[in-house]
Amino acid sequence: MIAHINGTLATKGTESVVIDVNGVGYELFIPLSTFCRLPELHEPISLITYTHHKEDSICLYGFLTAAEKQVFTLLISVSGVGPKLARNILSGVAVEELLGFIVNGDKVRLKSIPGIGAKSAERLILELKEKATELSIGMGAEMAGTVKVPGGVAGDVVSALGNLGYKSIQAEEAVTKAKEKLGEEPTFEQLFKESLRSL
Repeated sequence: MIAHINGTLATKGTESVVIDVNGVGYELFIPLSTFCRLPELHEPISLITYTHHKEDSICLYGFLTAAEKQVFTLLISVSGVGPKLARNILSGVAVEELLGFIVNGDKVRLKSIPGIGAKSAERLILELKEKATELSIGMGAEMAGTVKVPGGVAGDVVSALGNLGYKSIQAEEAVTKAKEKLGEEPTFEQLFKESLRSL
C-alpha cells in the first residue's frame, strides 16, 4: 500500500492531481478541501494517500491532512459508500462539520451534502456515530486548526460567495487566502473581488 507521495505538482484540477516523482507521474483523486490548498504547479507537494484496489485497476486518493484521510476511510466503511462518494462528501463539507453532523444525528444537515440522501444519512449516523465521536476527540488539536466560518466582513463575503453557488469550504478557503494577500482590514468590496480572483 502506498502511504504517501512526495514530489512535484505536475497538473492539478478539482477532481485530481498528477504528482511527478523522479519522472513518474502519479494521478491522485482529491477532495475539494485539498484542491483549495494546493501549491502552484511545479512546486513541491506531499499528499497522504489511500490506495483503492479494484478488479481491473488501482486508484490513489490524496489528502493534505491526516484528518481528511481518517474521515475518508471512516466513510467508506459504511455500506453503500464507495471512494468516489466519500471524496464527493468531503468536497461538500469541512471535516469537523461532517463529524459534528454525524455525532449529533443531524439528518437534515447531512442530507444537504451532495450525494447523501435520506437513507445514506441514516446509515452514516447509525454506523458511524460512536466512531465519529471517538475520532472527534482524538483529532483535537488538528481539528482546532481547520478553517472556521469567519465573522465580520469575511463572513459577509463567504455568505455572498455561497449565494453565487460556491460551496462553503471553497468560499472559506478563498476568503482566507484573499485576507492574507490583502492584509490589514480590507473592505467588503476589496475582499469580495480578491476572493473571486482566487476562485
